[in-house]
Formats: sequence, structure tokens, C-alpha cells
Amino acid sequence: MIYRLMRWITGIALHWFYSSVRVEGRERIPASGPILLAASHHNALVDCLIAVWLVPRRLTITAKATLFENRMLAWLFSLVGVVPLRRAGDEKKKSPSTELDAARNAGAFESILRVLERREMVLIFPEGKSHSEPALAPLKTGIARMAIEARDVRKVEGLQIIPLGLSFEDKGEPGTAVLAEVGEPILMDSLGPIDVDALRELVAERLRVVSLKPPRGLGDGEEIAGRNPRARTFVAIAAAWGELTHRRLINFARAQARKRARNPDDPAMLTMIFGLVLILISYVVQFSLLAVLFGVGWAALYLATLPAGAYWAAFKNHHRPSE
Repeated sequence: MIYRLMRWITGIALHWFYSSVRVEGRERIPASGPILLAASHHNALVDCLIAVWLVPRRLTITAKATLFENRMLAWLFSLVGVVPLRRAGDEKKKSPSTELDAARNAGAFESILRVLERREMVLIFPEGKSHSEPALAPLKTGIARMAIEARDVRKVEGLQIIPLGLSFEDKGEPGTAVLAEVGEPILMDSLGPIDVDALRELVAERLRVVSLKPPRGLGDGEEIAGRNPRARTFVAIAAAWGELTHRRLINFARAQARKRARNPDDPAMLTMIFGLVLILISYVVQFSLLAVLFGVGWAALYLATLPAGAYWAAFKNHHRPSE
């Protein structure tokens, strides 16, 4: 329930920030079976949100352990079951003179392998870091080692590695376009014997094909053109209500995000975090005030219109998660 709610909120947040989030190749993601979803990584936490929104199945998410130092993120991650990974670069920054523990991610790897044994889906960022370079970073060996161990040691049948390329017109600028493209899966059962380096290069090859492409946004009205006039009128009214009740809060969140941004990954991520906090606070304040003035029933009815308006303001011209 919490994960489904998070996915719904994620879709709204993404479409309030970006003008278009186009998804191609979603049909390549099977409805069942063990999957390692290997995504390119150019926009920090936003990359996770896009993957969660576009994949209809529940994802087990991996994230750098340093994100858990943020209390709000740590609380949210605990609710949805995020697996922390301790990156070598982060460990060296913390303790430059201490030798790296080769088994530092043994627990995380074990958790991921158990997910695959349950024939579920895991999101991995094989580059190991978020960056702004116009090319993929060299892939780490983790995804190849996990896939080979899952197949050869844990005897997980039907395992697939599916590449997901995420391309941004301008990742930190509101109103720009995003392309998420699902690439050709790697069927582990069909590979035969393969070593870690060869599998890592195969993943990199498939990921390059779908990554770093110029996003192409949806045309105005492309999504709503097929609706009948009554439906279009309803959507227009609901969207206008969403704009009226949320736009100032979102604009304030964007302004605060720009002030506090320290790197190119921050504007979108901070806008969504600040916006969510401000909106939740505003909901509580509005509900409390109306409950005192008009009673709990009317206040609850009014409150229900707020997320509905936010939803239609986000998706009035765009594809919705179920499509």
C-alpha cells in the first residue's frame, strides 16, 4: 500500500517538474520473473523515481548508503525497503587512511540475491555514481557478480538483466523533457558460461544503446485529444484547481531548491522533496482550519479534492502510469 502510494505521488511530482516523461519499450519488462533492472545514472534520486513510476511491478531499490544520513530519506527508504550500498569512493572520503573492507556490501548483496530467489525485481545503477558526463561511466562489477551468482550458485532460473536508459534535456531545469527507454534484455539462461568482465561489458553495450539520447516531448494535447468533450472539460477544471492550490507552493519549493543546490543533481531532487513537505503541511493546515469552521466531514471532502487536482494538473497533457 505504501509503495503504491509512493509510486502515485512520484508520477505527479515528476510531471509537475518536467514537461514530458516519455517512456519507450515498457513492453520489454515482463510481468513476472527475476529481473535486474540496470539503469543509467545521471540525476541522483530522480533516476530512482522515474524507474519506480514507469515499472508496473514493485521494485527493490538500491541506493548509496550516504543517502541514509538524511533523516527524512532514511525514514522513507525504510518504508519501501531500499537496500544501501557502501561505495568505495564514499568510504575513502570518510576514512582516507583506512583500508577498504572488501566485504562491506556482503549483506546488501545477500539481500538482493534473496529478492531474485523470490523471483522479484531489483533496480541497480551499475555505473555506481550519479554524474553529468556526456557518456556512461565505466560500469562496476557488482551487477555481473550478482547475476552470475544468482544463476550459477543460487540456481535462479529465468533471470534477466534489462537495461534502462534515462536521458534528460536539462535535468535541473523545470519544464524540460525526459526520455526513459527500456532496452533489449540479457537472458542469463541463454548466455552459457561467462565471466564477470564479459558480462559487465555486455551490460554496458546494451545500456549504451538506450542512453544519452535527445528527449522528445509530447506535443500539446497529444494525450487528451482522444477524450470526449465532457471528459476534456472535467480534466481542464480539475487541472485548474490543482494549479490554483499547488502552484505557489511548487514555485516556492523550486526557489528554495535553487538556493540550496550544490551540484547539478540537486535542483530537481530538492524541488520534489521540499514541494512534498510543503504540500503535506498545507494539507494539514487547511484540513484543520476547515474542520474547525465547517466540521470534519466537509474538511475531509475538501481535502480529497487537493491530491485529485494535483494529479490532473500533472497528467492533463501526458500519459498516466497505467498507460
